[in-house]
Amino acid sequence: MLELQEVEKPKPKEGEVLVKIQATAINDWDWCLMRGTPFYIRLLCGLFKPNIPIPGAEIAGRVEAIAPNVTQFKPGDAVYGDISECGFGGFAEYVCVPETALALKPDPMTFVEATALPHAAMLAVQGLVDQGQIQPGQKVLINGAGGGVGTLAVQIAKSIGVTDVTGVDSSDKFDMMHSVGFGQTIDYTQEDFTQGKERYDLILDTKTNRSIFNYLRVLNPQGTYVTVGGDTACLFQVLLLQAIIRIFSNKRVCLVTLKPNKDLDYINKLFKAGDVKPVLDGPYTLSEVPEMIQYFGIGKHQGKVVIALE
Repeated sequence: MLELQEVEKPKPKEGEVLVKIQATAINDWDWCLMRGTPFYIRLLCGLFKPNIPIPGAEIAGRVEAIAPNVTQFKPGDAVYGDISECGFGGFAEYVCVPETALALKPDPMTFVEATALPHAAMLAVQGLVDQGQIQPGQKVLINGAGGGVGTLAVQIAKSIGVTDVTGVDSSDKFDMMHSVGFGQTIDYTQEDFTQGKERYDLILDTKTNRSIFNYLRVLNPQGTYVTVGGDTACLFQVLLLQAIIRIFSNKRVCLVTLKPNKDLDYINKLFKAGDVKPVLDGPYTLSEVPEMIQYFGIGKHQGKVVIALE
């Protein structure tokens, strides 16, 4: 159970800043934490009950106070970031985090837009660019295209010069998906793209719920498959077989190990240029977070589910 309660206002320790949160967002961390599945979540966050009192991995807000040895920020600065590696705590009015977990928010970006970017945009950039080595003119498919990662990934691909991008999701998201740049769409409830005739140079998968050999079937020679998350058994298969597949074929399979906030400067530049704009589902209120986590879990949301505190 997740309940809205009054708690003591936190105080920043050395190297930390106190952030008054203006907006936050829901992602896979929150959904998995509340369910306690997959099992590795229990190993990381509490075997029998969560050891994280306040979930929430993405925040945008203003610095209210700084502790000694903070050099990057001052009170009043508008900041945002992924705080999943420093205790979570985003579903609150205030949170204390190390200054290294934050970046300055560009002036044209609203707080609600900012909180939609840190987690999903980093997965998209590190999947497409770092691991996928995306190139202009490639034929790209994004599975789970209507969520936060997919809607940002297609815009990033377009900014690089990729014009042929196919998105896989449910048909109720197709209008939105076309509006952000998908040229072709596939309804996963009606068609299995791994059994189709089309071949792709790069597949970015946010769902990974099939054997890796199904995905290899629809890759072009020298094509690349990149996963940013999904079924634990399928992810483990990718991890085990990626080196072997590389040895015995010209195809590559990659698993993204997220580096939080690493590419925020890159995303800031794309945002300022008008090449990237997050798709927002909401904003909802802080009291609606439990309901919105359930909503996120059934996969009907479009883009990022965002929460506004003011």
